[in-house]
Amino acid sequence: MSANRDFIRRDLAVVWHPCTQMKDHEQMPPIPIRHGEGVYLEDFDGNRYIDAVSSWWVNLFGHGNPRIRAAIQQQAEKLEHVILAGFTHEAVVDLSERLVALTPAGLDKCFYADNGSSAVEVALKMSFHYWRNRGQAARRRFVNLANSYHGETLGALAVGDVGLYKQTYADLLLEPITVPSPDCFHREPGESWRDYSERMVAPMEETLARHADEVCAVILEPLVQAAGGMRMYHPVYLSRVRELCDRYQVHLIADEICTGFGRTGTLFACEQAHITPDFMCLSKGLTGGFLPLSVVLTSNRVYDAFYGDYQNLTAFLHSHSYTGNALACAAALATLDIFEQDDTITANRALSEALRIATERFKDHPHVGDVRQTGMIVAIELAQDPKARKPFPWQERRGRRVYGYALEHGALLRPLGDVVYFMPPYVITPQQIEALAQIA
Repeated sequence: MSANRDFIRRDLAVVWHPCTQMKDHEQMPPIPIRHGEGVYLEDFDGNRYIDAVSSWWVNLFGHGNPRIRAAIQQQAEKLEHVILAGFTHEAVVDLSERLVALTPAGLDKCFYADNGSSAVEVALKMSFHYWRNRGQAARRRFVNLANSYHGETLGALAVGDVGLYKQTYADLLLEPITVPSPDCFHREPGESWRDYSERMVAPMEETLARHADEVCAVILEPLVQAAGGMRMYHPVYLSRVRELCDRYQVHLIADEICTGFGRTGTLFACEQAHITPDFMCLSKGLTGGFLPLSVVLTSNRVYDAFYGDYQNLTAFLHSHSYTGNALACAAALATLDIFEQDDTITANRALSEALRIATERFKDHPHVGDVRQTGMIVAIELAQDPKARKPFPWQERRGRRVYGYALEHGALLRPLGDVVYFMPPYVITPQQIEALAQIA
């Protein structure tokens, strides 16, 4: 028996894998990974795979990055963790100072959690609680975008709009007000991304004009609706929604869990619209893929609504056991060091161009309905009829066939339905990008 097979047998006896119909593993067993280095993952039999999806979008600077690893080791020799209620530590203060300096002006305070869904929960609760503390208890709803995704915990799931994840739990969820997405996949022939995104502001304006008095916040994923199929839109939409939120006095929550830390061509996607949200949720690439950590940044104005005498009962009583974990903060600080020292955003421009060139070949493919790109994210949407943008029947699971083929040829390409996408670590080379395109 190969080392892989023995490990798979042990795994399937005890592990329930995420986002998986476990019966699928009867035909396509999980791949047991022994080692990771750079863009490569290696299994127990010595097979190597290019990690084209950054292991669920978290790995920025390669598996086993020596600088991040060293930072964690150094921190472990001093302090691994301490309760953040009533205590603090050097790494969390350093990280908070740097995040406040790097994010859009006006984001002044950092509240930590340990995963993206939890960060969204924090932002939702903060927004709701803010209005309650300000005497506007009628505000209890959220506005979201069609086809959006914000996580799997109940609050985050409620403000998402991908039925595959949400429909089963509908009876447990609050009901958002959903407006059409500015997703440029649906633009008219000849219509530019900018024009379509500008046109799709109208439904948001109509919704806020009608419901502002009962709305806490608008929540959206800036520029890229990731789990909804890597659907993309123009920054003008963000600019206009920020204006509308100001006009109607509702919060704007920017879920940059996927788009943050260089994925869209700037450090944060909101920069491309020159806006500051009221809440910015960050996770995934924050620690370079080493440890779980998330953070919600918000303004002093929001913070001040909770600040007061204990007897006022205005405090934000939300917590996680591993809030501000010292090891994770050290990994995040090392990640920010790499961005600064290696001028990553500039270097990524060349890699983005390499991705564009490598995926040009798909634009005339008879079963591709769209090829789209924002920064270091490229998506290739399969279609039964590209001109009509008619999808394949979902039961055919075309994307799963791509996934299986890619594994056989040395690549981890894990499509979202029938959307094949590249979101690789930033240490990938143009030659490795070309290899991924050939496999795809």
